[in-house]
Amino acid sequence: MSLKVGDKAPDFKSKTHLMEDFTLSSLFGKENIVLLFFPLVNTGTCFNEMCTLRDSMHDYEKLNAKVIAISVDSPFAQKLWAEKEKFNFTFVTDFNKEISKKYGCLYDSLVGLNGVSKRSAFVIDKEGTLRYVWVSEDAGVLPDFNAIKEVLSKL
Repeated sequence: MSLKVGDKAPDFKSKTHLMEDFTLSSLFGKENIVLLFFPLVNTGTCFNEMCTLRDSMHDYEKLNAKVIAISVDSPFAQKLWAEKEKFNFTFVTDFNKEISKKYGCLYDSLVGLNGVSKRSAFVIDKEGTLRYVWVSEDAGVLPDFNAIKEVLSKL
């Protein structure tokens, strides 16, 4: 089943890169959410994506949006990477691959690695409704950050 604009965002619980409990629905009613799934920490295109986010975080803050980056990496790997690169947003681990499955963005195999998140972007409004859905089959393609910001500006 593929998610589409207008669907309720699937809720999930996991750990952040700081080993804090995280539940998506705890943000409902407070702020808009940008969920960005990416394949693996410390890789080229993922590095470019996360640096773009880091360097434009003020744009998302002005749009009352919390950015959550999700990968199947352990929270420990995410934390090391976040500290090294001074990433200023929350990473959530999908180590058990449950979140990516719920969102329909899990590769069967990517460069011989089974169960890696597809590069994907979801905008969720304050009520928990999906307002933007993008799932790429090409891990080398970055999300359209301008389109994401445009959707956020209308919420």
